[in-house]
Amino acid sequence: MIYFVTSNKGKHAEARAIFADLVQKDIGYTEIQADTLEEVAAYGIKEVAARLDGPVMIEDAGLFVEALQGFPGVYSAYVQRTIGNAGILRLMEGMERRDAYFKSVVAYVEPGREPIMFNGEVHGQIGFEERGHKGFGYDPIFYVGESSLGEKEIEEKNRISHRAASMRALKRWLEGRR
Repeated sequence: MIYFVTSNKGKHAEARAIFADLVQKDIGYTEIQADTLEEVAAYGIKEVAARLDGPVMIEDAGLFVEALQGFPGVYSAYVQRTIGNAGILRLMEGMERRDAYFKSVVAYVEPGREPIMFNGEVHGQIGFEERGHKGFGYDPIFYVGESSLGEKEIEEKNRISHRAASMRALKRWLEGRR
């Protein structure tokens, strides 16, 4: 059993498709202002590990738009809450180069051990419109090929997504220890 500290039901649903023995804990933790997702995850995992007894993981992710010099990046959650997908699409108006990627960092720790981290990425483009109502966050504007992540079922999204890649890396590591 692993505690997954998140308030995001979408993240939890995607993680449950990979880890059957996952228990969501919506206890919140400090998300520091930092330059990298790794710094945010390293700080957060230490905080939650001190509050929970058992294996714990957290996940931090960001959308990095190349034409916007990597924005929103580590500020993705804040930007999603404030300007949302419509705001990103407005920022991208008139831009032909729309390359972007999602990056995920999963931090994991067991009692008495040092935290470890696993990364995943998926590359695609920012679309010209929102499409799909599946997923959450930036999924409807992030396209891989001809369709957005917002048009994909969890199983299909988990075959390619940044979050699934980082969580599968953790799962392989855990299985390799048995």
